Amino acid sequence: MPSIVVEQGVIDFILQNGQDYRICTSCSGPVMLPVALKSPKTSDIVIEVGENKLYVSRVQARYLRAITSDMIYDPEVGLSCQAYPGL
Repeated sequence: MPSIVVEQGVIDFILQNGQDYRICTSCSGPVMLPVALKSPKTSDIVIEVGENKLYVSRVQARYLRAITSDMIYDPEVGLSCQAYPGL
């Protein structure tokens, strides 16, 4: 599986918030959610970011070459996706 580049803005965001995140599938493509909202799976790829972890769904990892700031979930915008009711 090819290496996945993590954009500096994503690294800064994770370090600033001091929590683990997961890249998973939404109706509009890959989204980065806190693990409190979407738990990691044992099949995830783990990327160390400082003292935190960024979990990447194996499904998404096949298609991703980079993790970019536009994947960060914004609670003010929410997700219009039936897979995540309430987000």
